This record gives sequence, structure tokens and C-alpha cells, in this order.
Amino acid sequence: MDLLHACRGGRGLRTAALLRRAHPFDKELQIAGLVLDLGELLRPGDTASPRDHDVAEAVRPLLGERVARLIRLHARTGDEGGPGALAAAGPDGEAAATLRQTHDGAGAAGLEAGVLEDWQPVLELVAAGAYRAHGRNGNDPLGSPRGSIAGIQEDPVPGRTTSLRGRNP
Repeated sequence: MDLLHACRGGRGLRTAALLRRAHPFDKELQIAGLVLDLGELLRPGDTASPRDHDVAEAVRPLLGERVARLIRLHARTGDEGGPGALAAAGPDGEAAATLRQTHDGAGAAGLEAGVLEDWQPVLELVAAGAYRAHGRNGNDPLGSPRGSIAGIQEDPVPGRTTSLRGRNP
């Protein structure tokens, strides 16, 4: 949050707010828009280097691979001639193109985007999902996913389950 507060201009906040309106269920896309401008803090005054790649690598451990991939693809949309260049990259290519278009349009002042603190729960949600997806030390501090039965896994024989100890239930 401190790094986000240090970013000037509020463009990331406006980008995230616009993405929230257009894609309310894609929290990772919204967070990619929010953190995109962290590159100005990673390499201050350096406009020639690919700062999006630095941001992607900086946020990947905390916010996950998809947020990092969207930021990397965002950089490619500028390098390869615009948002249409990523059509072959599938859903994340389309999302990165949306990220590019929204970020470009978010430079306009006057858009009411709320306050940065409104985004802390979303940041925490995305970070928790990245943590679970990474499977740190095999232990998930948030417990088993809803609807799962801890200790039970699918058996290679269709329709049969086994416990993690190898015995049939």
C-alpha cells in the first residue's frame, strides 16, 4: 500500500476503477491495472527501459502469476503495435489488451476513482489466492477449499476414492 501511495497522479487507481466497472469479477485484471504504474518507482526517471517487465517480476511473488502475466502482456501490446496484436494469446491476451486500452484512457483527470484504501481488501484477496495457488510448503493457512474433503483424493479407477494413506474409505 505504501508503494501505491507513492505513485503520482492516481492513474493506476483510475485504471483499476474503470476495470472494476467493466469487469467486476476479474479481480486480478483490476489489480494489474492498480499496480501497473509501480514501474516509475522501480526505475525513477528511466522511460526507455521496459518497466512493465520489472513490475511484473516485482509483484509476481505476492500477487501471482496471472497478474504478472497481464502486466508483461500489457508491455507487449505497446511493443507489437497495439491491443490487436495479442488476439492469439487467448483470454489473457484479450485481458491485457483491455488493460492497455483502459490504462491509456485513464490518464484523463476528473474521473472519480475512490481512494486507495478501498483496494486493500481486493489486494489481500488476490494475494491470498496467489498464496494458495503457489502451495507454499504444502500447507494452506486458509484451509481446504470449500466443498473439498480433506484427506480424500480421486483414485485412478473411475468412481473410486482413496484416503491419502492409500486405504479405501
